[in-house]
Amino acid sequence: MIHRCLHLSHAIFLFFAAVIAGLLNSIAGGGSFVSFPALMFTGVPGVQANATNTVAVWPGLAATVFTYLKRLHVPARMMVPLLVTSVTGGFAGALLLIKTPQRTFEHLVPWLLLGGTLLFAYGPRLRGLAGKTGDTPDLYKTSWLALTVASFVQFLVGTYGGYFGGGIGFVMMGMMAALGMTDIHNMNALRILLAATINIVAVVTFIVAGAVLWPQCLVMLVGAIAGGWSGGHYAQKADPQKLRYLVIIVGLVMTVYFFVSTYIRGK
Repeated sequence: MIHRCLHLSHAIFLFFAAVIAGLLNSIAGGGSFVSFPALMFTGVPGVQANATNTVAVWPGLAATVFTYLKRLHVPARMMVPLLVTSVTGGFAGALLLIKTPQRTFEHLVPWLLLGGTLLFAYGPRLRGLAGKTGDTPDLYKTSWLALTVASFVQFLVGTYGGYFGGGIGFVMMGMMAALGMTDIHNMNALRILLAATINIVAVVTFIVAGAVLWPQCLVMLVGAIAGGWSGGHYAQKADPQKLRYLVIIVGLVMTVYFFVSTYIRGK
């Protein structure tokens, strides 16, 4: 049975979980490792928890896009295919989530958390492995074969992002480095735009499908905005590396908890 009513204690718990998630997302990323499990701790089934969390944290991500627009310098021949595959992938992933049986998804949760945590922990190395093969002006000369491969990768990223989403930013950063992008601010701007695109498609799909629990979502929405604002205000004073370690620790703890809960206790 899905709990659509929201007890005061759960509302307070979800609000502060969302504040922490918004804070982490604005500075280091990985906030869903806090907000998504928090929903499940309050008795929300996995599929609805994932859908509700996606809707709750999206406005903060969308707001970030506008702060990075001035940094975005990508030719249309590159951006359009990546946006199109982000939309199609995000829709495919969201639809797949809705069609996934509740029991099946809850058995996937620990694996998804583990995969997302590992991507978050080791994702920066993807950029190093991809290499830096050019400067920004060369983006206008990127071959169609490279763009096709990148678009296919982005479709897979979008599908995973619509389904769960943890760690997709690092995969995209690796792909951009492989395409020859070297300006970190330009890369971040494109990454945030593509991530927001994937998520808005998923958000619309989840809302239309009725997979969002609105009492929980609205409480977390306020918390995520408050956390995001606070994070943006104090971002320059924080140590991003220490926050990354914190996110990784949280992700691993949540992974272990759900592995034990699902496979040992037989949830």
